[in-house]
Amino acid sequence: MPSYHFDYTEYKNENELEYPFSHLLVAAKNATESAYAPYSHFKVGAAVLLQNGEIVVGVNIENASYPVGLCAERSALASAISQFPEQKIVAIAISYVAPSGDNNKPAFPCGMCRQFISECEDRNEQKIPLLLAAQEGQVILIHSAKDLLPFSFGGNDLG
Repeated sequence: MPSYHFDYTEYKNENELEYPFSHLLVAAKNATESAYAPYSHFKVGAAVLLQNGEIVVGVNIENASYPVGLCAERSALASAISQFPEQKIVAIAISYVAPSGDNNKPAFPCGMCRQFISECEDRNEQKIPLLLAAQEGQVILIHSAKDLLPFSFGGNDLG
C-alpha cells in the first residue's frame, strides 16, 4: 500500500531558531493578542515574511455565524498579497493561545488554510516554509506548505 512521508524539523523552543525565523515567530505570537475570538477563546496569530523583509500579520476573526469567520493564516496572507502583490512570500509563522488545554504544542492549519497556502506556493513558484508554535515550547518547521496537503487541488486541475 502506498504511503506519504515528508521531512520536517523540530526545535525544543524558539531560542533554537535563527533570524529571520525567530523574529517572524515573535510577530505571530504577539499578533495573538489582537485576535477576535469571543466564542472559542482560541486566539491565533500568523505572520508572513515577504521577500522585501516586510512582516505582515493576521489574526483569527470569529463571527456568531461560524462559517463567516476568518482564520489567521488566510487573514495574514490576504493582507500581504493585497498590500504587496509583487512580493514573494518567504515564510509563515503561526501561533496560538488557548484558554484551557495544552499551550506548548504547535497547532496545525485547518484544511481550508492548507489549500490557501498551497495555492500561494503555486503563485510564488517556490516553497513556503511554515513555523508552527504555541506561546512556549516546541516549534515545528514544515519546509513546504504542500507537505501538509498532499494531492492538493490547484489551478492546473481546472483544465
